Amino acid sequence: MSGIEQARKTVEGLTDKSFSLGFGNEHSSEAVPGGLPHGRNSPQRAPLGLYAEQLSGSAFTEPRAHNRRSWLYRIRPSAAHPAFVRIDNGSLRSAPFTESVPDPNRLRWNPLPEPEPGTDWLSGLWTLGGNGDTTQRTGMAVHLYHANASMTDRVFSDADGELLIVPERGGLLLVTELGLLPARPGEVALIPRGVRFRVELLDESARGYVCENYGQPFELPDLGPIGANGLANARDFLAPVAAYEDLERPVEVVNKFCGNLWAATYDHSPLDVVAWHGNHVPYVYDLHRFNVIGSISYDHPDPSIFTVLTSPSDTPGLAGVDFVVFAPRWLVGEDTFRPPYFHRNVMSEYMGLIEGAYDAKTAGEGGFVPGGGSLHNMMSAHGPDRETFDRASAAELKPQKIDDGLAFMFETRWPVTATGQAASADHLQKGYDTVWQGLERHFRP
Repeated sequence: MSGIEQARKTVEGLTDKSFSLGFGNEHSSEAVPGGLPHGRNSPQRAPLGLYAEQLSGSAFTEPRAHNRRSWLYRIRPSAAHPAFVRIDNGSLRSAPFTESVPDPNRLRWNPLPEPEPGTDWLSGLWTLGGNGDTTQRTGMAVHLYHANASMTDRVFSDADGELLIVPERGGLLLVTELGLLPARPGEVALIPRGVRFRVELLDESARGYVCENYGQPFELPDLGPIGANGLANARDFLAPVAAYEDLERPVEVVNKFCGNLWAATYDHSPLDVVAWHGNHVPYVYDLHRFNVIGSISYDHPDPSIFTVLTSPSDTPGLAGVDFVVFAPRWLVGEDTFRPPYFHRNVMSEYMGLIEGAYDAKTAGEGGFVPGGGSLHNMMSAHGPDRETFDRASAAELKPQKIDDGLAFMFETRWPVTATGQAASADHLQKGYDTVWQGLERHFRP
């Protein structure tokens, strides 16, 4: 049985009981009955001869509402490993981004080219750009991936930040310390800082996007006047249940630390957690379950109304990074230009397309296509292209269902500096500015 067939068979065996529901919950799970201790976290002798270990995603003394930690009960302690040594970073880059200067121009890329045979998810990571500083735990990075092989006897963890994985083509099986999570196009997966995992492919190849968040962990945005319900519902986030590997063979463990990759060869799989409890856990979320809130009278709402997750900063309302989705929705605004309006924004926006077309951009060759992306840095003027403007300005304003596309945005408080490889890439579109040419003067005093 091939690796893909085995991964598919594993996913087919998952049921509703294979997940624990709720974002930010205090989850608990045991793959073997009796694996979790009762009444304490670190008894003198942990159950079943396991080792008790705490994985902290926040400082011990952070407020309870923001504290992230999980207790893991594992076959071998994480401390039992040989020294890590530097390995090549490949196409992975990290903040601070100094290969080029922040660019005020509108930029757009086609999808990544086909990878070399045998490229797994980690080797297929390609950094477009970002901001901040990994050593200061501020900012974010935009990566893309294109893989045609599963990670075999290879495990990855990111000490620099959490990873929001957005599949665009091909499904993934995320084999994590805390259990199994499948993530298919139309879904997103969130891997917390420091959690180890392996990516297996469910199809012949896989392509998508990654937001690496160096700052405060993602959380659900406050709803304010919206009330108690709407946008992304906490109950729709799926956490894994415990599933462990008890393998004694060489496994390469790769750790991203302060911008560089380090590796050590273990004599066993580190994915050997038999039981766990806590709230520092991975999730998968179906973007089609996003409960869109929009205008039912007039005007197009600000894109903040489409926020799925937010990483807060020290300034209320000013996010280190927001994850925004433009999910299927009805447009009913009267006397309203319905696509996103022309604007300049203090925030910087990277937009990607998962499927179909985006209602403010022309699709097709040379346009905004699935797997591609655009970068509009702070105060860069952008909005609908000429073709979209002409069509929307003359459209009959009857109720319209937008359900032929799924786009998203990583929005950040700081400018995104493109990496050298992104600024000179062959798949960087050279004539992006031309989409706004031909916007004629209509002023008649």
